[in-house]
Amino acid sequence: MLISKEWLESYVDVDVSIEDLAERITRSGIEVDDIVDFTANIKNLVVGYVEAIQKHPDADKLNVCKVNIGETEPVQIVCGAPNVGAGQTVIVAKVGGRLPGGVKIKRAKLRGQVSEGMICSLQEIGLASNVVPKAFEEGIYNFSTQVEPGTDALKALYLDDQLMEFDLTPNRSDALSMIGTAYEVGALYHQPVQKPDTSIKVETGHAQDELTVKILNDDKVPYYSARIVKNVRIAPSPEWMQARLMKAGIRPINNVVDISNYVLLEYGQPLHMFDQDQIGSNEIVVRQAREGETMTTLDDQERQLQENDIVITNGEQPIALGGVMGGDFSEVTDQTTNVVVEGALFDPVAIRHTSRRLNLRSESSSRFEKGLATEFVNEAVDRACHLLEVLAGGSVMQGRVSQGYLGSFTHTIDITVEKVNRTIGFNVSESEMIEALEQLGFKTSVANDTLQVIVPSRRPDIKIEADIIEEIARIYGYDNLPSSLPVFETVTSGALTDRQRKTRVVRHVLEGAGLSQAITYSLVDEKRATAFTTQSRDVIKLLMPMSEAHSTLRQSLIPHLIDAAQYNVARKNQNIALYEIGNVFFSNGEGQLPDEVEYLSGIMTGDYVANPWQSKKEVVDFYLVKGVVDRVADKLALSFDYETAKIDGLHPGRTAKVLCQGEVIGFIGELHPSVAKTYDLGRTYVFELNYEKIMTFNVGYINYSQIPKFPGVTRDIALVVDTEVHVSSLIHTIENTGGRLLKQASVFDVYEGEHMEAGKKSVAIRLEYLDTENTLTEAQVAEVHEGILRALEHQGATLRG
Repeated sequence: MLISKEWLESYVDVDVSIEDLAERITRSGIEVDDIVDFTANIKNLVVGYVEAIQKHPDADKLNVCKVNIGETEPVQIVCGAPNVGAGQTVIVAKVGGRLPGGVKIKRAKLRGQVSEGMICSLQEIGLASNVVPKAFEEGIYNFSTQVEPGTDALKALYLDDQLMEFDLTPNRSDALSMIGTAYEVGALYHQPVQKPDTSIKVETGHAQDELTVKILNDDKVPYYSARIVKNVRIAPSPEWMQARLMKAGIRPINNVVDISNYVLLEYGQPLHMFDQDQIGSNEIVVRQAREGETMTTLDDQERQLQENDIVITNGEQPIALGGVMGGDFSEVTDQTTNVVVEGALFDPVAIRHTSRRLNLRSESSSRFEKGLATEFVNEAVDRACHLLEVLAGGSVMQGRVSQGYLGSFTHTIDITVEKVNRTIGFNVSESEMIEALEQLGFKTSVANDTLQVIVPSRRPDIKIEADIIEEIARIYGYDNLPSSLPVFETVTSGALTDRQRKTRVVRHVLEGAGLSQAITYSLVDEKRATAFTTQSRDVIKLLMPMSEAHSTLRQSLIPHLIDAAQYNVARKNQNIALYEIGNVFFSNGEGQLPDEVEYLSGIMTGDYVANPWQSKKEVVDFYLVKGVVDRVADKLALSFDYETAKIDGLHPGRTAKVLCQGEVIGFIGELHPSVAKTYDLGRTYVFELNYEKIMTFNVGYINYSQIPKFPGVTRDIALVVDTEVHVSSLIHTIENTGGRLLKQASVFDVYEGEHMEAGKKSVAIRLEYLDTENTLTEAQVAEVHEGILRALEHQGATLRG
């Protein structure tokens, strides 16, 4: 929104510089993104009167003009503009003057003729071409009224002014109008706001006799009204209106269209002007478009409509696209004499959908999208009728034709002075609070120590007590609130939680092992949403996904880690080691919040260690990845166990589930060759752990024992078992039988082959015995060892001869 200081001062008296005003507004919560000064880099710019003109003797496209610029004698200026003529009042840059862009005006000779100055176009004094009136787009500007020669041209053009560009947040739609901004500025400087004149001097006839209004979808169009103005005269708008529109970035067209745009900027209420004689009937029917219906808008584009679009019709065909743009055959033209002025409320969501689908972003649609002030709908229509009467000579018909309900113009919020001060931490008096709220246009009364604040509809962002507190603090001035140090007697020192500390340990372990952290999307395509998951749970789909590839919440981190590995390998980065700590999501059924669980996952492929100068290379394999996972467990003072498993997408013989304290918490495995081939990967290993469960395990205290004083004894055994027997079950049997003397049992060889019976395998296990209090005797070891062998035999194992 571009705010003209000159225009703003017609509603509220602000006698401060534009820099101070912008600073104050920014401090109060509305950011002023930029300041545009139309007087910058301009010097010696005056109004001139062209007394005579003749063709340049040596140039067909040049004219020699005698121009009165308020001095004792007229000056001669050579001008090449095609529309220059005698009797015109023009803009003149005098000798010694300066124009934007560093242009300096000097006395010069053009094809032998002396030129003492320059007759200027609006573009040459700093206005953009797209806002200049069409009549002056290709030439100089000609004032429509007589102005005394020598007058400051910027003042005559209402360009002795500065603009503030607001960077508004969506909740401050009230500042999309001059009146809304005036209330804001008036509150900051304790000045009253003078609203525009909406009075009608003479009203003739009755609008109801010539027009009816019907709304067919009141959920999309809560209110629609119209007034009729007869016998308007189409002409250019006065300079002051044209200037204000151009400064706001809108091109002046004619007085009727300009009034519509002017009131839009003034009240923030979009209006539309119809040529009454071109509507095609005596009724206006507002409805939703029919599927396949078309209409041609003011930009001469044929639009294909959908059922969600709102259209204004003459009972049969659309004459305007509600809230977005008018139709071509009912537009105001130079032949228009009777005008219907429309003011309405439309559903913001429907307007937003239509505007985005048709790529028709307009000043009108941007305001309807954010919601309008119900209090200004009819007032803005009356203001437009007043201006049509004054500036276009129109006759306003009595009454308005309307249907629907505008709704309440205000709502009340009660709050106590004590709560306001307790919240902002500063004692603001009751009278100061009332003054701040009254300046904002909020009528305020006091009853039983409670402020009853009546909030107008132009401030839809004020809904609850906290909003009132914010308004008081804003207007009082955030910079006026005192600063204070916290009371340290009640402040505790900052520290990491147990989970945060553990997470940092896990990250350090993984990164120390060479893995890099990855952060991937939580959304995947539906097909891969359940890949690599060990739970059978429903997935959660987005109602309006950006694409099919991001349509469903993931149940595993592995798919996107595979994507990351594929991306790197495709770019010649063959050695990949990544990990991610992130959330996965499991549905609990419709209407229920999902389970959001944190997982720890990783992927490794290629070489883990590659030292070409030593001719040494270590390729990533299952046991390397298992070692990384074990290192995580070790640092968390936990112990992980492993059992073979089968998981879709992983190699059936190189996959294990991970257990902690008897509970399955994840898996480790090699990608199935077919999956690896699909992603152009070599042998690739992944792991995924339920990090949420890991964090819930109680670790307890770490107990230390002294280094033993006595030597231990080692025994190696080779067992023959069925190939289906898990080695871990043998280790469990040994540990459960060995008692206090058995310190460790570890597998050092597994053999299946030529010298083994079919269906059998040999497992070699090393048993370590130790007595920390006495020297072990052969008898003690033999007793324990024999007990272990008997237990293994009961399990079906036999000693290999």
